[in-house]
Amino acid sequence: MNFIFISPDFPETYYKFCVELKRRGVTVLGISSTPYDSLKKELKEALTEYYRVNNMESYEEMYKAVAFFSFKYGHIDYIESNNEYWLELDSKLREDFNINTGKKYSDMAPFKSKEAMKKYYKLAGVKTARYHISKDINSDISFIKKVGYPIIAKPDNGVGAQKTYKIKSLDDLKKFYETKDNRKYIMEEFIEGELISFDGIVDSSSNPVFSSYEVFPRQAIDIVNDLEDDFYYSSPIIPEDLKEIGERVLKAFGAVKRWFHLEFFRLTNDHKYLGKKGTIIGLEVNMRAPGGNTPDMINWANSVDTYKIWADTIVYDKTTENLNLNKYYCVTYGRRDFKHYIHNEEDIRNEFKDHILDHRRMPKILSDDMGDDCWYAKFDTVEEVYNFMEYLKEIIS
Repeated sequence: MNFIFISPDFPETYYKFCVELKRRGVTVLGISSTPYDSLKKELKEALTEYYRVNNMESYEEMYKAVAFFSFKYGHIDYIESNNEYWLELDSKLREDFNINTGKKYSDMAPFKSKEAMKKYYKLAGVKTARYHISKDINSDISFIKKVGYPIIAKPDNGVGAQKTYKIKSLDDLKKFYETKDNRKYIMEEFIEGELISFDGIVDSSSNPVFSSYEVFPRQAIDIVNDLEDDFYYSSPIIPEDLKEIGERVLKAFGAVKRWFHLEFFRLTNDHKYLGKKGTIIGLEVNMRAPGGNTPDMINWANSVDTYKIWADTIVYDKTTENLNLNKYYCVTYGRRDFKHYIHNEEDIRNEFKDHILDHRRMPKILSDDMGDDCWYAKFDTVEEVYNFMEYLKEIIS
């Protein structure tokens, strides 16, 4: 099997996907713009060959790289990055090289367009927030009269919470038009709910080989726009209603042999249009691994190795990993460099001792979403998770 991994060096932990593929006898071919000498030793050893391009945004360069590998190694079986930013690039290369193990560029709308996602959520029987495609300020005002303030405006095809606006008034709406870029924007009614996700790896029949559940007490728009601390956790127990809905969504979207990250709101109040408190509402579908170091958090929470599970699924369409080992709550807390916190690194390590799993600096490209200085810990109860978060967030007034 010939597998081209796009950007195997970023995020930093993605080299593990290549390592596990190689262990299963796969010919792993990497393409990125990073100089070869800067790659991790483990990644170099996992790659059969590496092709460095000057600019990954240049489709001509990327096409030539795949053409070179095709000529040298024969038919390419897979092209994947597991990275939201490169999903469309992956799909275009598959289409141009007739690779049928993933979505083609012509099939990508439901995976990238937030408007198109609405149709597939409906096919799965999942309600979504009412929406409007922004065209001009008058039509926006008509939509707002229907749903009320606040509303959320974001690029229809965008990554994370960048360029996402929370519009609370006519003045905010005018400011939106003054500062937004030229992309297509979707506006949605504001949902009072807890952000949750159903994550995992799906087989060739759109059935989860492995799945997990994450809770995000603070919404990404507030983290990015207000530079708030980031914290969320992986839970050892998947609610049955989320599991059932998540599996329906995977079938509706036709997800095959890949990571998935499905985002939902659970209503915290009754909603006249969407349902009673506790109802699960569809937000966004991401057919890639959850962002940042979340795969590692999922591993710690479930005592598994999702890098192995993913490679097993690619090669064997199943996994032999034991999925019934001890489970925990795994939490991350991302602090901001400009804040002055009461508790320093030594305090945190002394207070939580054996619970601390890791302490990492986030690269600048991810720090707006996830904080600059990230801590990871695991606990037996959700109460301990919130105690941890409260301790780390205390600042000097």
